[in-house]
This record gives sequence, C-alpha cells and structure tokens, in this order.
Amino acid sequence: MVRIELLGPIQVYADDVTPVEVGGVRLRMLLARLALEEGRTVSVASLVDGLWGEDPPADAVNALQALVSRLRRALRGSAAVESASGGYRLSVRPEDVDVHRFEDLTARGRRELAAGRAGEAASLLGTALGLWRGAALADVLDAPFAGPVATRFDDLRTAAAEDRCDAELRLGRYGEVLADLEAAGSERPLSERVAGLRMRALSAAGRQSDALAVYEAIRERLDDELGVVPSAELQDIHLALLRGELETPVERAEAAASRLPARLTSFVGRDDELRRLGGQLVHSRLVTIVGPGGAGKTRLSFEAATRDRAHARGRVWFVPLAGLSAPDQLADAVLGALGSTDGRLYDAGQGQRATPVERMAGLFGSGDALLLLDNCEHLVEEAADLAAELLEQLPELRILATSREALAITGESLCHLGPLDVPMGSPEPAEAAQSPAVRLFVDRAVRVRPDFTLDDMNLDAVVEVCRRLDGMPLALELAAAKLRSMSVEQIARRLDDRFRLLASGSRTALPRQRTLLALVEWSWDLIDEPERILARRLSVFPGGATVSALEAVCADRSLPAADIPYLLDALVEKSLVDPVDEGAGRPRYRMLETVRAYAARQFADAESGDAVTKRYAAYFLALAEEYEPRLRTSEQLRAIEVFDAEHDNLVLALRSAVDARDGKLAARFAKAMFWYWGIGG
Repeated sequence: MVRIELLGPIQVYADDVTPVEVGGVRLRMLLARLALEEGRTVSVASLVDGLWGEDPPADAVNALQALVSRLRRALRGSAAVESASGGYRLSVRPEDVDVHRFEDLTARGRRELAAGRAGEAASLLGTALGLWRGAALADVLDAPFAGPVATRFDDLRTAAAEDRCDAELRLGRYGEVLADLEAAGSERPLSERVAGLRMRALSAAGRQSDALAVYEAIRERLDDELGVVPSAELQDIHLALLRGELETPVERAEAAASRLPARLTSFVGRDDELRRLGGQLVHSRLVTIVGPGGAGKTRLSFEAATRDRAHARGRVWFVPLAGLSAPDQLADAVLGALGSTDGRLYDAGQGQRATPVERMAGLFGSGDALLLLDNCEHLVEEAADLAAELLEQLPELRILATSREALAITGESLCHLGPLDVPMGSPEPAEAAQSPAVRLFVDRAVRVRPDFTLDDMNLDAVVEVCRRLDGMPLALELAAAKLRSMSVEQIARRLDDRFRLLASGSRTALPRQRTLLALVEWSWDLIDEPERILARRLSVFPGGATVSALEAVCADRSLPAADIPYLLDALVEKSLVDPVDEGAGRPRYRMLETVRAYAARQFADAESGDAVTKRYAAYFLALAEEYEPRLRTSEQLRAIEVFDAEHDNLVLALRSAVDARDGKLAARFAKAMFWYWGIGG
C-alpha cells in the first residue's frame, strides 16, 4: 500500500508509514502530475507540456522516458508507473492520494451539511482539512501544470473551511471557530460568507455590537471597492440580528451524551498523528494505536473519538481494559460499557442462550458506531478475537483500539505513536517553545507552579529534561509534577536516578501510570524470558545495535544467534525496541532511554556481565580495526559512516578497557580510532 501526499511538500510512504525518497524536483513534478489523474493515462504530449511548458528539451520524449525510469526505481515495491497507449499511468488508488481523499471528504461533508447533519459534516470536513500540511504542491509550484491546480485546491480548501465553520456553528461550537473566522475575515475582507459566519458566531457569543460592526465594515468595503450592496442573504442576517431574531445555535448535545471520560488537562502536540488517525477512521473499520507505555495512546484516542462523526450522535463507547485480570472478563467489560446507558444489558428478547457478541450486537443497534478498546496489550489475543467477531456481525461498527502491539487481524490499520518531538541543537526560548515536548512540559509545569515560564535561565534544563526523557508524555508529566518541591535544574541533575525521582504521580491514575518504574515494569512483564534476555543485553549498547552486533555480542547457550532476529521482531512489535533505518537495508535497533535504563538494571541484577562485556569489546575492536585502513582509501565516506554510527558504542568499549586497566586493549582502540578522530576535528 502506498500513500502519496500532495497537499504540502510532496511525500510518499510505502505501507502507509515508511517514507520513500523521491529525489529531484523534476522527478517529483512527474509523480505529482501522474498522481493527480486518479490512475488514468496521461499522454506523452501532456506530460512534456506539464513538466517543461514552452521550453522542452531537444529530445523531450527520451528525457521523459528517463524520468519515468528513475521514478520506477524510486517507487519500486510501492507503486508502478505503467506504460499505456500513448502515455503513462500511475497504478494507485484514488484514496491513496491525499488530494483525491480531500475532494471526496469535502464533497461528502457538503452533502451532509445540506442535509442538516451538522455533526457528520463537521467530522468529515475536519478530517479533510487535517490532510493539509502547507501549500498544495509546495515544492513543485514551478511546474507549468502546478499553478492552476494549486489555485483550485486552495479555493476548495477555503470553501471547506467555511463549510466546517458553518457546521460547527450549527452544533453550538461558536467559541471554537470564532478565532478561525476572525483570521479568515482579515484574509478575505470582501467575503460575504465569512462575514455572515462571523456575525452568527459573535451573536451566539453575546457580542451583538461586534456582530453589527462586522456588517457595517463589509458594507462599506463592498460599496467603496466594488460599488455593490451586500447580498440578500447577508442583509437577512443583519436584519435578524437587529430584531433579536438571529437563531442561536444549540449548545452541543454530544457532551452530555458522551461516554468518554472527561479530560482534565489540555491536549498538546500530536497534530500530525491526529490528522492521520482521522483519515484512518474514515477508511478503516479497525484502527489500532500502537506505541510504548506513556506515549499518550489513550489520550490520542479520546481526541480522535470526539472529532469522529459518531460522537455527535452519541454513538461512541469506551471500554477500559487495563483493570481486567482475566480473559473471561473482556466480554463483561464491553457489555457493561454498552449497558451503562442502556437497560437492555441482558435482552429478554434474545434469551439467556444468546452469545455475548449477539447481546453486544443488540445493544449497539443499527447505524454507524465507534467502539474504543483501550489498553489491549495484556489481553491481545482475546481482544483480537472479539474485534474480529464484532466487525463481522456489525457492518456499521468501527473499532479504535490502543495497545503496545497490534491486534494482527485482517483489515487492521496501524497508527504508530512514538515520543513527542524534542528540540534539536541549541534553540532559543521561542524556538524551543514550538517543540511539542517542551510545550507539554511547560503546560504541566504551569499547573504546578503558575509563575513558571520558559526563559533563558531555565531553557537548557527544560530541554535536557525533555531529551533525556525521550519526549515521552507521561514521563514529562511526572517530571513537571516534581516542580512542587524542586527547580527544573535539580530535576535535570537527578535524572540519572530517574526511577527514584519520578516515583509519584496522580493518585487517581492507574497503578502502572503513577510512577515511571511501574510504567516500564508493566511492559517488561508482558514479554517472555528469551525476549527479556535480549532486551537486557541490548541495553549494553548506548548507540543502538545492528543485527550482526547483537548476534556477536548477545548470543550464547541461553540465547542462540539464530533466534535473535525473531526476538528482535517481537520486541519491536511490543514497542520496547525501535528500528531505525540506516539505509541499504541496515536497520539499527534502539531502546528509549527510560526503557534502556530499566533493562540495564535488570542486566546488572540477572547476569554477571563479564562474558557480554568481553564479547562487546572484541566485536567493536574488530570493527574499528577493519574500517580504520579504509579511512585512507576511496572507501573513506563509507568508513566514516560506520564510525559515526558506532561512535558511542566504540567509546564505551574504550572506556571499559580503561576501567579494567587493560592498557593493551585500550591502546589498540585508541590507535584504531585516532585517524577518525583526526578527520572529525
């Protein structure tokens, strides 16, 4: 499955998540031109004209063929560029290209709005607008075909934004759209529709005088600049406002009907994930948010559910599974959630012989519905079986699950959730404040100490806390809570003993979310002993490790080398290890720093470590001595890449030799790395 994004800088993803590099502006132009056609054939003449305009190369046909060949290589395994009669076509489904999804969603949203179904319209239009990442075709606007296309989509975006505001106003959400409407009014001061929406929103907020001022301002502009009077529709809104007859949107009814827990804190960051998740819920009936503990999977699911079309009709059910201790409690938990606002928990019409899934089907009833299954990881097989049965029996049901590993059933769409982005380099306070991790820390810090602000004095400490806690939301919240008794500088200095430091959280949270140690222990308890052995030994590598390094250092009688790739796969699936693509098919496996710190403690308690340390030093010394001569050959760049990637591991091996007072080994390491250090200055 390939995903192509044109609503912003052009991006391509294989398997919906893996970025595909499409280098060269002209190559991206060709990809965009083909992707716009929804799988239809584009003639050679049209492609040449669209890519070069009035100044084509001397041999335009061959130049185009060369571009097509390059594009085929770039997309290999993702999508095919096929030759057709007189042209080329991109074999991709319309729903896999964001511009086509955008058009489909906006058309559906407009139909729902016209039919008076404001909740569905707001959800569809919000999802559509969430697909935008910047200007359409942002990095290929110089292409002759791109200008008119980008203008068309910008116009559609503007209309969709106005439709969404209209839908939100009908739902009583005037406070949430008023700022957007004020900005739109500044950008498009002659737009009568925007003026009408602003007047309705201001009136609903009790600001009648401001609403009247909006009318007077646009009336004067229309007269001065265009010599026309306001439209009949805008005049009707003005007259209704003067008479006090302007309809006030009803307060949102879905808040009372919501079965989701009330949120007590603000939602920070995750804009991209929320946008992607909204699109997945439109196209998939089972979406699972997967990620490590403390990443904020539950909170993200709540935010996505409140924006879903089912929420406006009170058709969202939330089932927390974390408190369940046995598989046979799962069906009762779902039935309890369904029956909490429905007296037909055991429907007499079905009789006592009805299966749990049949009773659930009766309680769900007909119509679109969304079921949230939260924290499935310790009951993953049972949750998968139940989800499969429900989706088969209820064609209008969709399921949003959260788990540390996928449910792994047919049709499942995954939303991978990792840490929040942390600042890079040495940012200024204003720049650092844009980082989601810093924003979350500061937001939670202000709740503990209202006078807390991010400034030059505490910037370095805040950034260090965010980086050393990997940008993990729960860890940052626990750290911010320590500001009751410590300064942020003191918190940063004590992170070497993070499990002792972050040992107190909300008393009302789940036990495994009250401390950092309990959070990691919960994940650790869900893996079996061979996986624990590998995880413990992987913690020895500060710079992460390749498969070959793990096989050389970690394998012994208790852990055969042949098992390591499969155990790595299991640890990745359970969100304890992250694979990082280093190119050329060489993934590097890393742990989040908090998980690595816990695994290191387990390593120290469970193993002597001497044998692993010796194999570690031997492996990295051999690696350094192998690549050191290549630093003075044509292979220098490749050798530097290896030294760069393994530098932290090499330095640890060198320090271990020094600490062991093994002068011969330390000297060999220093000799092998001396030239690399010299090149690097």
